[in-house]
Amino acid sequence: MNIQIAVLCDAATESGGKLNLLGAFDCIHTQQLPASHLQCAIALRATFNSVEDGPHKLRLNFVDEDGKSIMPGIDLPFHISVPPDNHFLTCNFIVSIQQLKFEKPGLYSIDIAVDGRQEASIPLLVKLVTPKTPTVG
Repeated sequence: MNIQIAVLCDAATESGGKLNLLGAFDCIHTQQLPASHLQCAIALRATFNSVEDGPHKLRLNFVDEDGKSIMPGIDLPFHISVPPDNHFLTCNFIVSIQQLKFEKPGLYSIDIAVDGRQEASIPLLVKLVTPKTPTVG
């Protein structure tokens, strides 16, 4: 298995085997806590070879810097079957998330595991910023 793309973005779609990404990001700026991110997507693109044929389970865990989950883990079962005339099979995975909440600023990550083995991690930094006061003349 080779993860080609692992990203947090505003939205993602798949069309004809192509993975389409909109607004990839790794930092959220907020003026108040708890902060809420209305909608985003986790997008993955991975290749598999024929020795990996069979059933598998993808697990996504969104955690804070202490390793504490900020939402329930996501399990996605999938099956690999590389056609005999191909050298590999490419799969796109898209998971939409609504109303993601952050109680504190700091480093977060989306840990990606396949069949219980950690394969990648997507970092996310949540920064608390103070509003700028307008200057007059």
